[in-house]
Amino acid sequence: MSPLLTYTLRLADTALILGHRLSEWSGHGPTLEEDIALSNLALDLIGQARLLYDYAGQIEGKGRDEDAFAYLRDDKDFYNLLLAEQPNGDFAFTLVRHLIFSAFAHPFFAALAASTDPILAGIGAKAEKEMAYHLRHASEWVIRLGDGTKDSHQRAQDAVDELMIYANELFEIDETDDTLIKSGVAPDPDKIKAIFLATVEGVFHQATLKAPAVHHPQTGGRKGVHSEHLSHLLNEMQSLHRAHPGAKW
Repeated sequence: MSPLLTYTLRLADTALILGHRLSEWSGHGPTLEEDIALSNLALDLIGQARLLYDYAGQIEGKGRDEDAFAYLRDDKDFYNLLLAEQPNGDFAFTLVRHLIFSAFAHPFFAALAASTDPILAGIGAKAEKEMAYHLRHASEWVIRLGDGTKDSHQRAQDAVDELMIYANELFEIDETDDTLIKSGVAPDPDKIKAIFLATVEGVFHQATLKAPAVHHPQTGGRKGVHSEHLSHLLNEMQSLHRAHPGAKW
């Protein structure tokens, strides 16, 4: 694959998988308002994935559309961040996961809006506005949970301890990234890291949470190496489409 196609699929796959994870809360939120809020967050991410898959199809030029990319690939052909595929766990786990992602995604998409690729720039400009809300929503909840009851604090701290091992992958750079960074297509993650750390550390401080020392960061998702959680997710997400190929609804 070309560097541009690989890069676009990495962004699309992360948006789709995390969007699907959030959609699993539909009908199960702790309150009606939060049920609707989580569903809306999911829709934002799935909307981003659709735009990116459509562009991936144009780059590839083989006639694959967004449905083909989403429903007709196996887990080894997905390039999403490992963070995105982690199961929802409890409400605190979901919101800490989303805080980590959105603290990166908001400045990332702001930088992508200045891409020399006009389509990625347009997607970045749209996604930046959406992720500003995602970040605010996740931050408010993590602070509320961390600085809440003894139980909610412990649940939030447990989530932080478990999820921060996936944060390093947000800033990984390989040959694909390097090529596109040099041409102005992709933002340099190193220039976003300080913003990410300041945001996350600020929220953790207000939430009375402590970031753990990460000695063995988990990585591999952007190269198609995943946990068993992704295959279970795809089995559920893709089952209807694969059972009725070509069906029109």
